[in-house]
Amino acid sequence: MDPSGPMDRVLAERIPADRGTGAILARYLRSLAVHGQECTPAELEQLGAVAHDLAAACLAGRPGAADEPSREDRTRALMARIDTFIGHNLGDPELSPSVVAARHGMSLRRLQLLFRERGETVAAAIRRRRLERCREDLADPGRLTVPVHAVALRWGFTGASVFSRLFRETYGTGPGEFRRTAVASAVASAGPADARTARPADRPVAWIVNGPCTQRTRGRAEPS
Repeated sequence: MDPSGPMDRVLAERIPADRGTGAILARYLRSLAVHGQECTPAELEQLGAVAHDLAAACLAGRPGAADEPSREDRTRALMARIDTFIGHNLGDPELSPSVVAARHGMSLRRLQLLFRERGETVAAAIRRRRLERCREDLADPGRLTVPVHAVALRWGFTGASVFSRLFRETYGTGPGEFRRTAVASAVASAGPADARTARPADRPVAWIVNGPCTQRTRGRAEPS
C-alpha cells in the first residue's frame, strides 16, 4: 500500500543513523531504552519531550517534510502524545480530563470530542487503563505480598471500596478473588522447579511461609 499522507511519505524513507541528526537521535533512543526503567514517570515525560524534539529536528530536513501535514496526521500525533501523558501519570490521583486538556493546551470540550471518536470518554479511558495496570499487578506472583489496597493506590485509586466495585464491574470478580485465582494459575504453570529457584519476592505466600520449614524437615534424619 502506498503512503498516503506527507508524513507517511517522509517516514517511509530510511533515515541514516550514522551521521548528523540521525546519529544523535539514534544514540539518544538507545540510551533511553537502556536507562529508561531507572527514571521516574515525570522524568520520562521530560525525556519523551526531548526525543520528540530530536525526531522533529531529524525529520525537518527530509524531502517532503515542509509539506503541510494532513488533519489526520496532526490528530494522530496529538492523540499519541495524550496517550503517553496519561500512561505516565496513571498513578497520580489528581489525573483528570481537565488536567489532560490543560497539559495539551486545549479545551476540555475538544479533548472530549477527540475521545468520542474512539467511542470512549476521557474519564473512562483513564479508569480503564488504571484497572488494567491493577489487574497486571494482582496477577503477578512477585507482588503477592503487596496488599490489594496498595496496588489500587499505586495506580491512582484513593478509595478501596470504589476500586473493588469498579474491578468487579469490569472483570466480574473481586480483586482479592481474582488475585488468588491468577497467582495460583501462574504458579501451577511455572512448575515446582521454577518455584524453588524463584527469588523470595517472586514466591507465593504459602511457599514463603512453608518452604523453609519443609526444607529443614527434609534435612533431618528420620528417627529409627
